[in-house]
Amino acid sequence: MPSGAELNAEEGFTSAVTTRVAVEACRQAGLDGDGARLIRLGENALFRLEAHPVVIRIARSTEYLESAQGEVAVSRWLAGEGFPATRALDDLEQPVINGGHPVTFWHLIEESDRKPTYGELGAILRDLHSLSLPASLSLPPYPVLDRTDRRINAATGIPEDDRAFLRKRARELRGRVGELRFESRKGPVHGDAHVQNLMVDRTDRVILIDLERFGYDHPEWDLMVTATEHHSLGWQTPQEYGAFVGAYGRDLRSWAGFSTLRSLQEFNTRRPGIASRFARRR
Repeated sequence: MPSGAELNAEEGFTSAVTTRVAVEACRQAGLDGDGARLIRLGENALFRLEAHPVVIRIARSTEYLESAQGEVAVSRWLAGEGFPATRALDDLEQPVINGGHPVTFWHLIEESDRKPTYGELGAILRDLHSLSLPASLSLPPYPVLDRTDRRINAATGIPEDDRAFLRKRARELRGRVGELRFESRKGPVHGDAHVQNLMVDRTDRVILIDLERFGYDHPEWDLMVTATEHHSLGWQTPQEYGAFVGAYGRDLRSWAGFSTLRSLQEFNTRRPGIASRFARRR
């Protein structure tokens, strides 16, 4: 009979598979997984437990084990600093592996009705970038285009010449990034710093979530997302972007390297699904 890992590989990363993984991982961790409710299925699967104020996060494969280990370590470090970030359960050795999936366990954040603001994003990034990493915590650099090749290869419904163009564009961007001269010192970076990765709890505290891309690098990587969203897409009003810049204390658009980071962020957000938009630039 196939093992759990083999069954999951055959069936894919589905709600049925991840529900079984969630229940079994809870059993391994000594938690009651009955009634676990799927709240998101994407890069990861998120479940809310009925019997405990806990959310569990299931990664797609052991390829993400190091990332899951890093999330837990970063969360525990930030908790020790008193920094408002999502908290991994303390009295539990994690991640646990079930069916080939790393599983981590997190304190439930009781969310308020209020949404976080761009000013609050700027402030929390300013505070994060001011922290000093302990010698005991080793973090990777910002993962430039780390999943690009896999996603381009896996994309369906795009012509092969568009696929080839995307690969060529990725190589060009890697070369441009290698030539950048950053103005800041390296430090802790979130790695996916946008306003959707903040939550406001019922005490009105703003909390940083989704730590899977956390690293040690230049803070420009965290400023890149909102600066590009505003400059290229107009997703923020001038007042919202002004609040972000005012709270952080820097507008990345005035840096000579911004055009490269903007191109990189545009590429990351437009990849395979609408590759034809890139093809028209050839």
